[in-house]
Amino acid sequence: MAGFLSVLKRIYLTLYNWTVFTGWAQVLYFAVKTLKESGHEHVYSAVERPLQLAQTAAVMEILHGLIGLVRSPVSATLPQIGSRLYVTWGILWSFPETHVLVSSLVISWSITEIIRYSFFGLKEAFGSAPSWLLWLRYSTFLLLYPSGITSEVGLIYTALPFIKNSEKYCIRMPNKWNFSFDYFYAAIIALGIYVPGSPHMYQYMLGQRKKALSKSKKE
Repeated sequence: MAGFLSVLKRIYLTLYNWTVFTGWAQVLYFAVKTLKESGHEHVYSAVERPLQLAQTAAVMEILHGLIGLVRSPVSATLPQIGSRLYVTWGILWSFPETHVLVSSLVISWSITEIIRYSFFGLKEAFGSAPSWLLWLRYSTFLLLYPSGITSEVGLIYTALPFIKNSEKYCIRMPNKWNFSFDYFYAAIIALGIYVPGSPHMYQYMLGQRKKALSKSKKE
């Protein structure tokens, strides 16, 4: 029974990784094509749907960690996926006027995820991945993480005037709940979280890189 469940787990994770890989490949293709043909101001409209689907599918990774399907700690997975979902839905979808840094954002995200999902897809399907892909998996973030984070912060910052003027998602008093919420200040708090959060996550990934590459050399 245990062997059967192990096979089912590998099949599921293989399908999951390659399905999401396909989504991110579409994002990269549409982003580069549109950037070349129409300019950066049209990139978001070209990638909106595949971006939303691919990024939202990452919620499953939190569940995978919670039920022990993968060894990735939820404490590391949750903030990264949470911040991306916030930018995807809370900024880009909610305020599509904010498109200045969309190109650098989706290219950074998609290259990172194409490498990551292909790496895990091959590991689940065949038990291992090529050494060059392992190196890419644990090295490309050195450039792509800073460019991605800079784009996320820049998008939130440039969205602030639109958030303030629209008052979208705000709850004003008086109301029956006796509660108020201002999305503008929530966005500012989100920006503040990036200050300690980003260096911490970068240090965590550097540690993971050192551990993974050292292990591969011993093998």
